[in-house]
Amino acid sequence: MSRPNRVVLDEPAAAGTLRRTATSHIGLRVPDVAAAAEFYARILGLAPHGDLPGGGRRLGWGLGHHVVDLLPGEPGLDHIGFEVRDADGLAALEKRLREAGHTVTELDPSYLDDATGTEPRGLVCTDPDGNTVHFHTPVRRAGEHAADTGRRPIKYQHVTLATADLPAMVAFYTGVAGFRISDQLADGRFAWLRSDRDHHTLAVVHTGQSGLDHYSYDLAEWEDFKAWCDRLTEQEVDVVWGPGRHGPGNNLFIFFDDPAGNHVELSAEMEKFHDDRVTYVPRRWEPVPASVNLWGGQLAKWRRTSEGN
Repeated sequence: MSRPNRVVLDEPAAAGTLRRTATSHIGLRVPDVAAAAEFYARILGLAPHGDLPGGGRRLGWGLGHHVVDLLPGEPGLDHIGFEVRDADGLAALEKRLREAGHTVTELDPSYLDDATGTEPRGLVCTDPDGNTVHFHTPVRRAGEHAADTGRRPIKYQHVTLATADLPAMVAFYTGVAGFRISDQLADGRFAWLRSDRDHHTLAVVHTGQSGLDHYSYDLAEWEDFKAWCDRLTEQEVDVVWGPGRHGPGNNLFIFFDDPAGNHVELSAEMEKFHDDRVTYVPRRWEPVPASVNLWGGQLAKWRRTSEGN
């Protein structure tokens, strides 16, 4: 079998500028808002935070910032959001975006649930695929810290975007937004990016299409991970991939689908990075099933790698 082309994704000068930035919220378009809201409440413990114009619904964990916006429409990604806790991070990010020629608008203040600053602010831009991206100043997340971890995740942890132009997406999120590359597949068709100590808060995978590939919630520990595998069965929710362990990130995972067909991941034990103490060179994993699933290389039906399947 011939080896695929080897690709080294560049890290421009701005890469690593964001070091205290985490996923914040996600907006999903779904055909049946009520059914999706019931599912997220029953399975993930997300409670209503309010109604949205046009029949949408905002969900969270009761206190502090919201997690999911459910908006009526054909299944798809409406927006993703990141909370910028870096000192002066939002102002510097806006400057980089404008200097790179990107249109930047102000984020509707309604997205800034329970903001912590005296002048909360957010920005809206689009990435090279046209995905709407929110960046905003710190918000309170009290609801994330009051979990019964056996019945509710502890946080919304990362989002993975599908793309037909992975180099352009990585160049934007590293060279302009300020993420860093943690790992990549050696053929350049999958990259995992970090903006805080977690191995990745964002990943990008080449699928030939754009939009949402999947998004992930964090579980507390191995014991909770086992309990969740049983709990999904009890709730008659099929596990569509896993349980397994990813190579990049080293995290445990299981996947299931919401009523609109969005792939939802539950993850635990993700690798941590300490960029203030070490120099790190991104690893390049072989593009084979055993890299993205160390436990035997089984793949989800929607996942493809360059070799071995």
